[in-house]
Amino acid sequence: MKNISNWIAVLVLLFVCISTTYSHASELKRPRSFYENQGSAVWEVPNPSKSVAITFDDGPSETYTPEILDLLAKYDAKATFFVMGSRAEENPDVIRQTALAGHEIANHTYSHGSMPRMSTTEIKEDLNRTNDVIEGITNTSTTLFRPPGGYYDTRIINAVNEEGYTFVLWSWHQDTYDWKQPGAGKIVANVLTKVQNGDIILFHDGGGDRSQTVQALKKILPELKKRGYQLVTVSELMRMDPRYQYLKELNVEETWN
Repeated sequence: MKNISNWIAVLVLLFVCISTTYSHASELKRPRSFYENQGSAVWEVPNPSKSVAITFDDGPSETYTPEILDLLAKYDAKATFFVMGSRAEENPDVIRQTALAGHEIANHTYSHGSMPRMSTTEIKEDLNRTNDVIEGITNTSTTLFRPPGGYYDTRIINAVNEEGYTFVLWSWHQDTYDWKQPGAGKIVANVLTKVQNGDIILFHDGGGDRSQTVQALKKILPELKKRGYQLVTVSELMRMDPRYQYLKELNVEETWN
């Protein structure tokens, strides 16, 4: 009888541990729709307008970013560049060229560190360090942030929002995986066969060989224009939806119902 009681006690303790762990995990990361409804994070902005936002991560690159800027200018397209602070310091002229062309400069951390491993204080310090670099070059503060690897959870989103940033990811069907160098043809097909109004499309202009991205854009940009799409910045796209605003001191957990 005593053994049975001991086993029951063990099972109850195990159940409590599992329940506590599950509860903690569910609070750590809510469903995507939760953050979208709060306006604290954005993946895409569905709307009647034939508009999409093209974005680039991990730059600037002294080689590939200027080539991309030339293509964007050729097709009267605007884009958002999520830049790393360390690479912006190395290529300030490219950042100036990007800003002067009317493109949006956004924050992508200083050195592409792992955000889950950062404390909340370290996240905020990293954001501010990167912003200081960008502002020092362009005289303009950043208002959008994209996490390395697309990782997000409530703690990280809160920290980013509290610093006055909107947390920006991308349309899940518009991850081009161009960093894997799958071939320009596959990059083109990924975008053009799935494109929808309000998409946020992910490319990379830095962090490696981006020649396939450049070649793909030579086909993607004119085809999107031919189909009647406007190629706008993320901020311009977000203005089409009242949920998305630049947030200061909003804790998404506290406003959840």
